[in-house]
Amino acid sequence: MQTLTESVDGLLAYSSWWIGPSGNWSPRRLLEGRIHGNGLVVRIEGVDDRTAAAKLRGASIAVPRSELPAPPSGQYYWSDLIGLSVINRQGEALGQVAEILSTGAHDVIVVRGDRERLIPFVGPVLCEVDFDAERLVVDWGLDY
Repeated sequence: MQTLTESVDGLLAYSSWWIGPSGNWSPRRLLEGRIHGNGLVVRIEGVDDRTAAAKLRGASIAVPRSELPAPPSGQYYWSDLIGLSVINRQGEALGQVAEILSTGAHDVIVVRGDRERLIPFVGPVLCEVDFDAERLVVDWGLDY
């Protein structure tokens, strides 16, 4: 099992998992697990043999939002940013956050509107995240 969390053992902190091949989610309980190389070896409720485990190969794993800790001030869950409108400091609409990329140096928001824009998600560019207004305000010109 490969984890896409910040640390390889991040999923082990949650007892409730949603497992879904092709997004067909099914709630499961994590019974035990450990790090194995670059991944995890786990025992999941209702998966009692190798045949049952093989059926889950390649499945996605998620945890219930209610179990996630609140992010520290100034940090955000990527899923909360997807779909927000993006405007610049001049009030010009740039589009909506379609996805977020991790480039190593910093995260980049992919904004789709009249065209696709890749905007660095860093302090000097990010002016405001307003969940109530469902928007991001950035220091980014229309012609960038």
